[in-house]
Amino acid sequence: PAPVVSADGAYVEIPLTGMRKAIAKRLTQSKQEVPHYYLTVDIALDELMAIRGELNKSAPSKLSVTDFLVKACSNALLDVPQVNSQWGETAIRQYTNADISVAVATDTGLITPIVFGANTKGLKQINSDMTDLKEKASAGKLQPHEFQGGINAEYG
Repeated sequence: PAPVVSADGAYVEIPLTGMRKAIAKRLTQSKQEVPHYYLTVDIALDELMAIRGELNKSAPSKLSVTDFLVKACSNALLDVPQVNSQWGETAIRQYTNADISVAVATDTGLITPIVFGANTKGLKQINSDMTDLKEKASAGKLQPHEFQGGINAEYG
């Protein structure tokens, strides 16, 4: 459906897609029902940037800083399994794989597709997965299982 302008022109109503509705519902549910905590750290990326530069000299597909951060986050989640967990009604579930959600900007807003099992993948595979997920996100072709769940890794 097309956007609708209010009678007085004060606003435009943009209809929600099924994906946007699902994201809003899950985010609201998560924020209301699940305990949250946030971890932050400041890091110097000089060495990472130098290594990335060397690897990208001979790579057909250029590795991004995000590829390295996804890998680092996945390793950290396995090193500290208490962080790689989910609250349940009767137990806390600790995951044995690191499924990392990464924010991707699209024309309709942000979405967080998941790099499944990032801890089992190398940088090239993470890069390939991210490229595929970005293309699907931009085209509105992500399936619900590709953006629901995962551990959020937000960079900024």
